[in-house]
Amino acid sequence: METNLQIHKHIKTATCSSHSQQKHYEWVSSDVPSDITIEVDGVSLAMHKFPLASRSGRIRKLISENRSVAGIPIFIQLHDVPGGVESFVLAAKFCYGVHFDITSANIAQLRCVSGYLEMIESYSKGNLISRCEHHLESITRNSFDLSIEVLQHCVSLLPIADELKIASRCTDSIADHILTSLSDSEIGSDSVGMQTIRTNTRSENWWIGGLSSLSIDMYQGVISTLRCRGMKPESIGSSLVNYAQNELIHKPRIRQRSTHLSKVDPPTPTSHERAVVEIIVWLLPVERSAIPISFLFGLLRSATMLDCTASCCGELERRIGLRLDEASVDDLLMPWLHHADDVLFDVGMVQRMLINFCRHKNKEDEAEEEMDDNLPTQTAIIKVSKLMDDYLAEIAPDPNLKLDQFLDIAQGLPAHARIVHDGLYRAVDIYFKGHEGLPESDQKKLCKLINFQLLTPEAGSHAAQNERLPVRSIIQVLYYEQLRMRNALFFTNGEEISKTVIQQRQQLLQPLRFSTGNLSESMVSPCLRDNYASLRWENRELKLELARLRMRLNDLERQHLRRSKVDRSPSITLRSILKNLLPIGSAWASTPRNSKTASRNAGR
Repeated sequence: METNLQIHKHIKTATCSSHSQQKHYEWVSSDVPSDITIEVDGVSLAMHKFPLASRSGRIRKLISENRSVAGIPIFIQLHDVPGGVESFVLAAKFCYGVHFDITSANIAQLRCVSGYLEMIESYSKGNLISRCEHHLESITRNSFDLSIEVLQHCVSLLPIADELKIASRCTDSIADHILTSLSDSEIGSDSVGMQTIRTNTRSENWWIGGLSSLSIDMYQGVISTLRCRGMKPESIGSSLVNYAQNELIHKPRIRQRSTHLSKVDPPTPTSHERAVVEIIVWLLPVERSAIPISFLFGLLRSATMLDCTASCCGELERRIGLRLDEASVDDLLMPWLHHADDVLFDVGMVQRMLINFCRHKNKEDEAEEEMDDNLPTQTAIIKVSKLMDDYLAEIAPDPNLKLDQFLDIAQGLPAHARIVHDGLYRAVDIYFKGHEGLPESDQKKLCKLINFQLLTPEAGSHAAQNERLPVRSIIQVLYYEQLRMRNALFFTNGEEISKTVIQQRQQLLQPLRFSTGNLSESMVSPCLRDNYASLRWENRELKLELARLRMRLNDLERQHLRRSKVDRSPSITLRSILKNLLPIGSAWASTPRNSKTASRNAGR
């Protein structure tokens, strides 16, 4: 809507002067000498008392307080004018009756400056405040895009724009337009007030691009309003992702490209980008499915680089920790930006995520037990255990990685989390390889992490020939390998004996199937008794054999300890003997998951 004002019939040239420049306006009549000088932001404007005082209560009061001297214009200085000189000039035009258009670009500053100058109806009918209110009501009621534009112009007019509720009215209008256009399922209701919501033919996310043009403070107000009024978390999450990408990726790239063309050093991270990250973290929905975990990791990287507050980073780590089973190793490999320790990756961050995950799982288990439902499956814990093993294998070659950091992550999960210990053994072996000369006490700490009984045959075969492992650990591997072979032999023999017993029993019962009498206990028991006696004898032989093997292993350990005090060469001989016991698996190699870490170490 446009407001048409009558142009003053006497248009002459007036001068607006400051210390550094002169501006010329062709709307102040010079037929009558100026009798008032108004200074706004250091700029002096020569005007007339009557047109200003007839519409502005503030200027009328200031004129009455400053008595004029004959022949000398009154001097009035205005402080903190909303919108500065530009806004005051527009209000002065209105007072002089000069025609100009009231649009979405100037409605906010006109409403603020008219309130500042007290241009109310009691001084003049159809004054500027009432006209601005009428125009603002039309914009907010009819147009989503114009409401966005008005709200964006309120940024430079705070806090007056908030006091006059211009920003809140635009925010409510934007939310109304969005919710009205969405389907019933989008807001989880069939009606808003008394009007039924009809499905809009536009895409459900048509409004996301419009919100991306808002400043972060105004955007925060719109999203908070939408959340309070029932917007689905998934839609809010999509808007947050789009806004963050626009503010943290697209705009910085544009600035960097323009800086590169102008041959100026690229800008450092600004407080604006830091505020964007912190506010978006505060706006994140609590629902797990509303935000992809990759976006959370991206926010955490940005928060670390921009040096956001500890509470912001901690909240992101907590949210990621609750969904750690959805992460990948590449997500966790965040560089360590503080060069004091000179480590490659931020290991402490991953440890805190793991702690949050374990706490969350414990609470879930307690809640399930109280509800008397079945306990939750261990799928998430098993996924996280494999993730942590792969992560340890990636960071293990770093020579600056401390043993305590490695142990904290390896021991962060409960014992039942790992079904097999192949991944953990692989990570420990890579740590040995990257930290040569590790003290024997540290080697024992690392080997205690591994349950050699839970190694697969292929991993056990590799461990039995691994020269980097302590001899005691190799002996444990050999013991469990021997035990596994014995058990396999026992179960194989047991199955064959059971099949024999079943066949003999069927042969015994076959002649009696067509007889009318019952099977006599005395006819079957002698045959079965012999077979069970044979099984018990096999059991006793296996137990004795295991006991002899255990005693032999203890003797070997004692001999090795005695010889190591004199010379360590027998340990090499023992390893060379052990190499011939089991063939090494060609597919099982103690190398990182990919060549990323190797390339990083080469670069260092």
